[in-house]
Amino acid sequence: MLAFEIQARSGETAARCGCFQTAHGEVRTPVFMPVGTLGSVKALTPEELKDAGAQIILGNTYHLNLRPGVDVIRHFEGLHRFMHWDGPILTDSGGFQVFSLAKLQKITEEGAAFQSHIDGSRHMLTPESAVEIQMALDADIMMPLDWCIGYPAERADVLAAVERTTRWAERCRTVWQAKARPQAALFGIVQGGMFDDLRRRSAEALVALDLPGYALGGLSVGEPAEIMLAVAAKALPLLPEDRPRYIMGVGTPEDLVELVARGADMFDCVLPTRNARNGQLITAYGTLNISNARFREDVRPPDADCTCYTCRHFSRAYLRHLYMARELLAYRLNSIHNIHYYTHLMAGMRQAIRENSFDAFRRAFYRDRRASGD
Repeated sequence: MLAFEIQARSGETAARCGCFQTAHGEVRTPVFMPVGTLGSVKALTPEELKDAGAQIILGNTYHLNLRPGVDVIRHFEGLHRFMHWDGPILTDSGGFQVFSLAKLQKITEEGAAFQSHIDGSRHMLTPESAVEIQMALDADIMMPLDWCIGYPAERADVLAAVERTTRWAERCRTVWQAKARPQAALFGIVQGGMFDDLRRRSAEALVALDLPGYALGGLSVGEPAEIMLAVAAKALPLLPEDRPRYIMGVGTPEDLVELVARGADMFDCVLPTRNARNGQLITAYGTLNISNARFREDVRPPDADCTCYTCRHFSRAYLRHLYMARELLAYRLNSIHNIHYYTHLMAGMRQAIRENSFDAFRRAFYRDRRASGD
């Protein structure tokens, strides 16, 4: 299905680079996946995403099923044609959104019954329907319905989530094997909160299902960064060496560098586009808060070393003007820059791993990041 190939490893860390094939193209890892929750990476066209270096993007089952509805997307034979994106797409199951967004929800062994956060309409999301919706979206990589627990959480609650997530994964796998097109891959999602033994228990049960890839869920849910990294460092080695390892929803630049060093391959996060809409431009030398008055007459680009469309054509002064005037172009140009920064950060790590210089890359990354962008 994915035929994941590890092409190089870092001698000093667990970092590795590789690639896998999907029906819609190759993905080179480690990779950052921009989030297109509603079939759109906010403010950006598919062409701008490609120009910024994006290889694969995300869609979300919960949101797309509610609006515009799977029946609409079926008319286009999937999300690729509907949104004019011809590259690979990973879709989340929607479980996290049920738990975090739905007005009213009831979780049972059958699945998640909930009221839409949009109009209050009632819906039921089961492991089977989560996979069937993602098949209708024509996703290249599908995620099973899981039960995500926030932080902090009682051990008994986390254990119950692990056990139910495993049972739901088995049901998702049954539907996937019976109905999915051969090129579609189903990943497993390891839960377990911040308990190392429960993470091991979850990983062992899911690895036994022999899925094409595996993710760590339930991180970046309110825990301190040092706890997140410690949990990931112990959980990642539990996943098969020959399958992609995906950390869900984690995404500061520092997070990405540290998790790649610990052996992770795939990432997603809304941070680069959300921060762009809030006037924050992420650069190799820190973050620019473009609303700062000091940029009012600044003729320099956001980052003189950046080759993105925004940095090639626009000054900090102009970007500040657009943002302060609430011009829509501000969100577009800021987002182009931030996505470019993230994709090129990953490209830099891939190159460093191939050259067996990842440790030097990481030291240079922190040296530059300490030089405040402001």
